[in-house]
Amino acid sequence: MAAGGGLPGLLPAQTQLEYALLDALTPQEKDNLVYQYLRKVDSWEQDLRVPDFGGDLEWLNTDGPISLYKDLCGKVVVLDFFTYCCINCIHLLPDLHALEHKYCDKDGLLVVGVHSAKFPNEKVLNNIKSAVLRYNITHPVVNDADATLWHELEVSCWPTLVILGPRGNMLFSLVGEGHKDKLFLFTSIALKFYKEKGQITDNKIGIKLYRDSLPSSPLLFPGKVTVDNSGNRLVIADTGHHRILVVRKNGQILHTIGGPNSGRKDGRFSEAAFNSPQGVAIKNNIIFVADTENHLIRKIDLELEMVNTVAGIGIQGTDKEGGAKGEEQPISSPWDVIFGSSVSGTHEDDVLWIAMAGTHQVWALMLECGKLPKGSDLKKGTCLRFAGSGNEENRNNAYPHKAAFAQPSGLSLASEEPWNCIFVADSESSTVRTISLKDGAVKHLVGGERDPLNLFAFGDVDEAGINAKLQHPLGVTWDKKRKLLYVADSYNHKVKFVDPKMKNCATLAGTGEASNVVGSSLTQSTFNEPGGLCVEENGRLLYIADTNNHQIKVLDLETKIVSMLPILNTEMFDVVDHPFVQNNKTANIPKLPKSAPNIQLPSLSVTPGQTLRFLLRLSLPANMKLTEEAPSSWFLTAEGNEWLLQGQNPSGEIEDISLQPLIALQLPSRFLSSEVVLSIKACLYYCSKDSSACTMKGISFSQPLQVANTNQGNTAQVELTYAF
Repeated sequence: MAAGGGLPGLLPAQTQLEYALLDALTPQEKDNLVYQYLRKVDSWEQDLRVPDFGGDLEWLNTDGPISLYKDLCGKVVVLDFFTYCCINCIHLLPDLHALEHKYCDKDGLLVVGVHSAKFPNEKVLNNIKSAVLRYNITHPVVNDADATLWHELEVSCWPTLVILGPRGNMLFSLVGEGHKDKLFLFTSIALKFYKEKGQITDNKIGIKLYRDSLPSSPLLFPGKVTVDNSGNRLVIADTGHHRILVVRKNGQILHTIGGPNSGRKDGRFSEAAFNSPQGVAIKNNIIFVADTENHLIRKIDLELEMVNTVAGIGIQGTDKEGGAKGEEQPISSPWDVIFGSSVSGTHEDDVLWIAMAGTHQVWALMLECGKLPKGSDLKKGTCLRFAGSGNEENRNNAYPHKAAFAQPSGLSLASEEPWNCIFVADSESSTVRTISLKDGAVKHLVGGERDPLNLFAFGDVDEAGINAKLQHPLGVTWDKKRKLLYVADSYNHKVKFVDPKMKNCATLAGTGEASNVVGSSLTQSTFNEPGGLCVEENGRLLYIADTNNHQIKVLDLETKIVSMLPILNTEMFDVVDHPFVQNNKTANIPKLPKSAPNIQLPSLSVTPGQTLRFLLRLSLPANMKLTEEAPSSWFLTAEGNEWLLQGQNPSGEIEDISLQPLIALQLPSRFLSSEVVLSIKACLYYCSKDSSACTMKGISFSQPLQVANTNQGNTAQVELTYAF
């Protein structure tokens, strides 16, 4: 008979099994040992039973609440006790995905996520919904906000798996990550054992995926954003779409790299694949990407339009020291990347600093030969640990290898004196820390508390140093102009600023409420778990990856106004080359959305050399205005008869809906065909006057032209009228 209840009651028997498995030499021996263990546990006079889920708990990915003893009777159930901020919990998800791929509910297996929050923000169902989407969790998840089941079973850490038999009887527990082989061994033998006893049922469980009810959006959970030195190009990690976008500062997409599905592939932009990319860093036409769930660092060359891998082997590493050549060095969940310079290097930006969230460290990838602070000479391509012991702690130390971080998730560099440091958003300790670039010393800046083992010192307090409180900050960026550090205080749904000299920390924008208010003052605007941010070189605009709002927000630091960057969906907006432009330069002509109407105009008789004048008469819906940041435009095409537009100006901007352009086209003196069709197209970007919603719409007019024998006059005018 079992001694005691909860997981401690399972411990003596399972510990014996674990030791026996260490001595087993063949898979058959292991199977037999687990089978014998199950016979013993199943014969106990009294099952170690799990209390049923409370009837008032909130569920995701199901038709309704699930009862352990009604709905799941006859199933082997894997309970995954997790909290969505925890990197170790994230590391476990691929193992659960693989298990669900092998066995389904008809086979008798079901995984149930039991969300037991660490941070107050994680108790909110909407925030858990976002995490379920971000991490592609497709099994039922229950929000055990008060950790009732956690306490009943005496669970002690995240993640913990508890495997139940078909009577709700506890069979095994697995604590922490990295137990995939045991997970598969225990569940497969449990299914076999109970099938032989006739206790497994093949009924289906009502799964209703939350993701299926979501509307599509141009961005999905963007995690990070960065801006190039010119301030003209932004790089966005469109994390949920598994892709990288390079856009103009008006939101026009220049490059789409990867996506929309996850994968791991180098090569041309059209074939490259990422898996939940996060940090991005750009210099000239080179971008480095923290390809988080592939455990890789990728390099994008915008000129060659190629992607290749520069660090990582594509599976999660456990090495906490490194030192191998990048492509041979296993790494773990890189979350952010920034450029820096080595101590002795002759090249600027010859180091890529990496926030290695998975091993709680900061690493370096040598882009050229050089030296790190207090280090020896390193070859180009070397990838190694710079700071952090690998223990998950909030430990500051003059020796970088003795210091410890807790899931560092954001980096920013202040190379000038007197700072000369890397700022680190250390998410699980809810602190911002600094690493000296002179000697590697790790120091506290704001948040947390003095006990290095207490990772629960979080809150929302604007104060100085240790008295300031943050909640799971994911991003930092240095404003060289104002000598301030901006912090994405993610779980407080705020952007804060820190004066590193005085260690003062205060709210810049956000109310603390998770919502989406734009076009207003800093104090009234709101965010939802912002994950990253960057400030342009001249210090005017601060860009924020507003992750759970699926947007990039633009905060004007001079006017103190927050707006939304109108990203244009790549399915709606492609760039095509048009060869017939003045001076033979290539113009970027947008493609219209597939839904754009095409209006057929009556045929027009024309004569060679005549000038056609098209007058646009387009009107917007009520309370809508053209978006200033994204230029609306008109353009002409003549498919198959491009000679018609030779030497003409085939496109232009529409700046004011009340003052629309007159489009003039001088017909050539010699026609190569007696009948041609000219298309006049317009592409409008407009927002509601409160900027709460923006859209892109298109219209196409097809004008057939027929060459007449008689003179049709010098000019002909056509009005093009359409109401959106």
